[in-house]
Amino acid sequence: MGGPAPFDFGHPFSQMERLAMSGSVKRVVLAFSGGLDTSVILRWLQDVYRCEVVTFTADLGQGEELEPARAKAELMGATQVFIEDLREEFVRDFVFPMFRANALYEGAYLLGTSIARPLIAKRLIEIAHEVGADAVAHGATGKGNDQVRFELGCYALDPHIRIIAPWREWDLNSREKLIDYAETRQIPIPRGKRGEPPYSTDANLLHISYEGRALEDPWQEPDEEMFTRTVAPELARDKPTYVEIGFERGDPVSLDGEALSPAQLLSRLNDLAGANGIGRLDIVENRYVGMKSRGVYETPGGTVLLAAHRGIESITLDRASAHLKDELMPRYAELIYNGYWFSPEREMLQALIDKSQEHVSGTVRVKLLKGTVSVVGRKSPNSLYSQDFATFEADTVYDQKDAHGFIRLNALRLRIAALARERRET
Repeated sequence: MGGPAPFDFGHPFSQMERLAMSGSVKRVVLAFSGGLDTSVILRWLQDVYRCEVVTFTADLGQGEELEPARAKAELMGATQVFIEDLREEFVRDFVFPMFRANALYEGAYLLGTSIARPLIAKRLIEIAHEVGADAVAHGATGKGNDQVRFELGCYALDPHIRIIAPWREWDLNSREKLIDYAETRQIPIPRGKRGEPPYSTDANLLHISYEGRALEDPWQEPDEEMFTRTVAPELARDKPTYVEIGFERGDPVSLDGEALSPAQLLSRLNDLAGANGIGRLDIVENRYVGMKSRGVYETPGGTVLLAAHRGIESITLDRASAHLKDELMPRYAELIYNGYWFSPEREMLQALIDKSQEHVSGTVRVKLLKGTVSVVGRKSPNSLYSQDFATFEADTVYDQKDAHGFIRLNALRLRIAALARERRET
């Protein structure tokens, strides 16, 4: 029969125990960017675990040339190299379902980093199964959220998978030590690596984030030269840009009448919104691991999509449905932020959200101007808005006298409480 017994999840090992048993790992799939950290990890896995390393690099729309990652992995002896364009899957199956919920973490963050992690975890596990790997590895540090997101995703998809997180094992706890390790083991380092920008970044088609180093002081304003996807709002064009976004069942499908694929649509919106200075965010957020962290984000297209989606919902969802969605949204956003994309509770909430979107179709017109996005028009064949009912002019469909009984019934408990208060005070 073979294989591990059901619910045999293994045991936590100390670093020394893990190193002693490292021979049990024959092949590992590494999430590989080609940067300093994952390049060092690739060689470290070879040195410490004496195993074959298969690399996986995902194109999620980060805007970087990925072929150098292939060349570097091959140069350093990777057994196999996977570089995959996942932009359409990323937007269609992860970003758009999240936007159906109008998800914002702590009322502000559009979850650009968080929503990419489950897709990377999914492909790590799939590739591990394809190549017969014993383990997967990632470069997330032991202080951040990403280690949780990657590993929860991997365990949800393969409960027996072994995960190697070098930052929790090695003693290379500074950038200088990483560079020294790279230099002593002939790992190629990009020229000027010692003079990197004073922050770390993560990018995909939805957003780019900046954190750490110079940004660790929450009083320090970000350097304008840091931003790459948006112009400064005060320097954006003075003339507004109007865009019409078509929706079907809660998902955007067209811009100005032109049907576009999910990735094409988000990319086009990024350009339009970025040119108008839209999408910058500077927040201090609460990490799942317990500490506060200052992050600066650019999410131009996503900021427009959120406003537009709420615009089309305003005429296609009834009051109770819309309010219930808003009540559930913080919980849904927290699940994504904390790494529970593949959890049963997220899937349950997703089913409810998707049910609410059955009639969320139509067109929204937005105005983009100097850092702001405004909904200025909305229409839908499923609209619940009725001018006959909403008008302040004379009408035949609403008897204003009916409001008298409605108000008295709803005021009954308030009047009873007031009468009781009067009795206590006399």
